[in-house]
Amino acid sequence: MSKASTRIATLEQAMELGLLPEEFDKIKEILGRTPNFTEMSIYSVMWSEHCSYKNSIKYLKTLPKEGDHMLVEAGEENAGLVDIGNGLACAFKIESHNHPSALEPYQGAATGVGGINRDIFTMGARPIAQLNSLRFGNIKEDRTKWLVKGVSKGIGDYGNAFGIPMVGGEVFFDESYNTNPLVNAFSAGIMKVGGVISATSFGVGNPVYIVGSATGKDGIHGAAFASKDITEDSVNDLPAVQVGDPFQEKLLLEATLELAETDAIVGMQDMGAAGITCSTSEMSGKEGYGMDIWLEKVPTRQENMQPYEILLSESQERMLVVVHKGKEKVVQDIFDKWDLNCVQIGEVTKGGTLNYYENGELIASTPAEPLILGGGAPVYDREFKEPAYFEEYKKFDINNVAEPEDLKAIAMKLVSMPNIASKRWIYEQYDSMVGTKNMGTNSPSDAAIVNVKGTNTALAMTVDCNSRYVNANPVKGTEIAVSEAARNIVISGGIPSAITNCLNFGNPYNPECFWQFKGAIEGMSNACRKFKTPVTGGNVSFYNQTKIDGVETPVFPTPTIGMIGIVPDKTKVMTLDFKQTGDSIFLLGKSVNDISSSEYLANVLGIKESPSPYFELEEEFELQETTKGLIENGLVNAAHDCADGGLFVTLSEMGYPNNIGFDVATDSELRKDAFLFGEVQSRIVVSVTEQNKEEFIEFMSESNTPFSLLGETINKDIKIDNENWGPLSEFAETFNDSLGNHLNN
Repeated sequence: MSKASTRIATLEQAMELGLLPEEFDKIKEILGRTPNFTEMSIYSVMWSEHCSYKNSIKYLKTLPKEGDHMLVEAGEENAGLVDIGNGLACAFKIESHNHPSALEPYQGAATGVGGINRDIFTMGARPIAQLNSLRFGNIKEDRTKWLVKGVSKGIGDYGNAFGIPMVGGEVFFDESYNTNPLVNAFSAGIMKVGGVISATSFGVGNPVYIVGSATGKDGIHGAAFASKDITEDSVNDLPAVQVGDPFQEKLLLEATLELAETDAIVGMQDMGAAGITCSTSEMSGKEGYGMDIWLEKVPTRQENMQPYEILLSESQERMLVVVHKGKEKVVQDIFDKWDLNCVQIGEVTKGGTLNYYENGELIASTPAEPLILGGGAPVYDREFKEPAYFEEYKKFDINNVAEPEDLKAIAMKLVSMPNIASKRWIYEQYDSMVGTKNMGTNSPSDAAIVNVKGTNTALAMTVDCNSRYVNANPVKGTEIAVSEAARNIVISGGIPSAITNCLNFGNPYNPECFWQFKGAIEGMSNACRKFKTPVTGGNVSFYNQTKIDGVETPVFPTPTIGMIGIVPDKTKVMTLDFKQTGDSIFLLGKSVNDISSSEYLANVLGIKESPSPYFELEEEFELQETTKGLIENGLVNAAHDCADGGLFVTLSEMGYPNNIGFDVATDSELRKDAFLFGEVQSRIVVSVTEQNKEEFIEFMSESNTPFSLLGETINKDIKIDNENWGPLSEFAETFNDSLGNHLNN
């Protein structure tokens, strides 16, 4: 052992590891002495933003957390848990792996997938589906292409080998993400109600086991690394990027779920951020017990690892398990069967103190409670200030934008844009059918639909956030993100249940960034209360920055919403594809003369400064309630929300699957570009058969939602205001091939 491990720490060392001087003083106050280097390292990771949420927890506590389906509240377990009926529950969560992916995109993304799945099966749930939300910079930049290819391959290779289908997601490009991409991974799993394995510890003398992979030096100080800006020197932090092994994780999954069927477990915790340090402190702090941990017992991959390296390693595919004394053989036999490490490294003690030993020598000692979320970590109320751009964006006037003459050329350019074009180049690297639970591959819905075997129900799930809207107006933009997630579930035949979030923002010490964060929390709260979708938990990722023209600039604020919904009758899943010619096409919702923050305005016309698009939460709620009734009564045969790219993109996407065209008329009271390409919210396009048309109109007339007849489905062509724009297949070819062309040129 190096004497450095037990040498008294200095303020300079503390600051190098991200601690503030006042935090170093608080550690001394807690311990009653100056910490040694190992103890100070423990606090540096546990009090990092990534683990403690010290700059965000005040506002996170204001989010709505109670709902009809909730089984555990936010923060109680590793993931959210909702009742889905039939005695079953769904565990789900979304988390970020942004900083590692910025430096090593393949392993950064792969281990993000591995980590989020461990959060699910640690609770005793079998993962059944994954989604992801990805953000990249300017697609013309070589670095962006490298990141897209590395991240996509990392997600695909790990997810495919692990054997859980990737059923959906979203991808968005903007130069604000040039340096710092966002990689947000979502996983959902199913378990029996009442079968939760808690991340807890109790019972003096109960043995503590480490199971799974051996511990290496990868990922050391990874939590602290995720709590600072990415710079040109960050490549020197490459040891902070973990390395994943999906085949080992598959074994760990099966062993863990087999163990969950026994009565041997007291509690279990995934070793994610901060490794052994985090898992021992979080399990102990909840119940007020402590642990004695013997570091020399920990299986390691490298020789002569220092105590702090063993404690802070974020090596993947590892768990901490507390076992009922006398049940050791049950645990050992299961992990021997799956050929995994299973080693007792400690025992539960009374008194709430964590003692870490090496060969009998006490290396570090600290109370557990100050290390856990909501325990004794510092909590800050950061300064916030409205950015100057906010008022400037409001000055945008549509009348100062000339109306285009060649609408077809605009439409063709729009479907070729990276944010609109098909993402199949990316998702074709993912296995969406492994496990055979995905119901949405051949007939797509706006939300991913996953079968719940042995029941008449299905799960609907989606990830959503248009970060351009949030940048333009954090409150409204985040209301829209939640609303779009709910809308996608409703128009797929589901009932929104609850959300998880991944809050990706810039530096919290920047008052303008923190203003964005505060506004996003307000918007999320407003919408979640309206749709009765409580927040089950999630992840905060600050310090996402990019240099633009030499100036340090925050990424677009990106509060990604992962939402779960329940489809009560899977025979009534609604898909987005036009089914036949001769059906009437209706628009549900209000049309407004608005092109604000649209893809058309920002990236076709190049006008970046405008407010968020028209949106009213009450109108959105009424639209969704109306749509539920239409689907329940079987009055529509296709439904698709009008979102990125506007009405033309919506109609085209409905036509692509079966090559069915459309003949529609624009609204004479609106600009044609606003009608076709504007991104006014709270609109859904539906198709209605001739036999259902009269009943549909009667139903809509009695609702509170405005509606209008757009036209009808036709054979293969696109007609706008009686002008034939040619075959739909021309647009489909551009739509399908553009992203690959961008990436490979």
